[in-house]
Amino acid sequence: MTEQNPFNSTADILSWLRERNNEVQVTIRKIRFSELKQWHFAPDTGNLVHDSGKFFSIEGIHVKTNWGAVNEWTQPIINQPEIGYLGIITKIFDGVLYFLMQAKVEPGNINNVQISPTLQATKSNYTQVHKGGKSLYLEYFINQSEHTVLLDQLQSEQGARFLKKRNRNIILHVEDEIPVHDDFCWMTLGQIKKLIHTDNTVNMDTRTVISGISYGNFQSDVADFYNSVSPDTGKENTFSKGLLKSLIDCENSLYSFDDILSWLTQLKCEYELVTDHVPLKYVTGWSRNDYEIYDEVQKYFKVIAVDVGISSREVQQWTQPLIEPAQEGICAFIVKEINGIYHFLIQAKVECGNMDILEIAPTVQCMTGNYKNTSKGNLPFLEYVLTCSPDQVCYSCYQSEEGGRFYQEQNKNVVIEAGNSFPVDIPNNYNWLTLNQLLAFLKFNNFLNIQARSLVSSLIFCTHEPG
Repeated sequence: MTEQNPFNSTADILSWLRERNNEVQVTIRKIRFSELKQWHFAPDTGNLVHDSGKFFSIEGIHVKTNWGAVNEWTQPIINQPEIGYLGIITKIFDGVLYFLMQAKVEPGNINNVQISPTLQATKSNYTQVHKGGKSLYLEYFINQSEHTVLLDQLQSEQGARFLKKRNRNIILHVEDEIPVHDDFCWMTLGQIKKLIHTDNTVNMDTRTVISGISYGNFQSDVADFYNSVSPDTGKENTFSKGLLKSLIDCENSLYSFDDILSWLTQLKCEYELVTDHVPLKYVTGWSRNDYEIYDEVQKYFKVIAVDVGISSREVQQWTQPLIEPAQEGICAFIVKEINGIYHFLIQAKVECGNMDILEIAPTVQCMTGNYKNTSKGNLPFLEYVLTCSPDQVCYSCYQSEEGGRFYQEQNKNVVIEAGNSFPVDIPNNYNWLTLNQLLAFLKFNNFLNIQARSLVSSLIFCTHEPG
């Protein structure tokens, strides 16, 4: 967790990102659908598809569920059945584990260059369907058996936008000498987490990969001892000490792991989710003009077309569809001390593209629709999040969503510490988990959604810097 890095200080990394932003040439221009190259609307379905049949498509779905206030609807969705790589290479220098990170531009990024994993590639990209250059460092992940695998998971993406989409989140430890190409540099995990506290600096793919890192299980007195010898430097340090205990303590949770698993299983039996493919041209409540596919109440998102020029990519010029949000959203965890240990208030949330009905989501997750104009009574705990006092806010930052598919989408990520008066009793589809339990679920596929993982990645734990 150290931020001390003899190769690149955190300030150096921020300067490096600014330099890359100044040096790379980026042009993103909205265009008519008719100007898309190698994309077309299929005559029989109206689906927006690539001529190769690869990459992804914009299709229609019909959804029926007994979860929430709306039980049936149709909508467009991204169908990308292939599994891509989100991979990070690590190496130890002088006893410290370093992460090889990339300064990468995606067409939808709100500020062009962001910190990306070593390898971030769809199957269509790394098999070079686009006929562009080879993805750097791909051979390390193709030949992963030659290295030590530290993390290897299939994790979901946005369930309201993607249909059962998953990527392979993988971290490798390499002992050989590794060439550091342009646009790459070594960072510590502590630096990456620190940079997540800067708006729109660390991309979604990096956040999901590092969220899965496990720190082990220990008895309560181990965390107490570690925290007792750590200097007190104010509220932020006190909160990070509490997070460390919640991270490694496996004894003092309100409910056992088996209790939580049984609760999730029961909800999956209670809630139904039936998602059927329908031709995009038969989706109701949505319209299409020359430039966009949009919901008629303009509350959710649009499908647009863009012409992209990025000088640092394997292919430097192309066109593609992107999803443009209606407004920014908010994703928040409420944290409360229970049994002397921080617990996170989570919800079991059904989304139409989920692989297995529901996933663990933040306390509040409003990514589609304007939460500021929504009746707060319809969304549990939203009013508490929006009206809490400033001294309760332990983390607040704007984070970008996937820039390869979403156009300039950012959501406010927040962690709020609740006081003793906040009730422990909560609605049936909410529960209290320690950070240790959240990470236990992260070892498996399709339990924590991407919004919850993004928030977990931002958490900074109490550390001792050498010297």
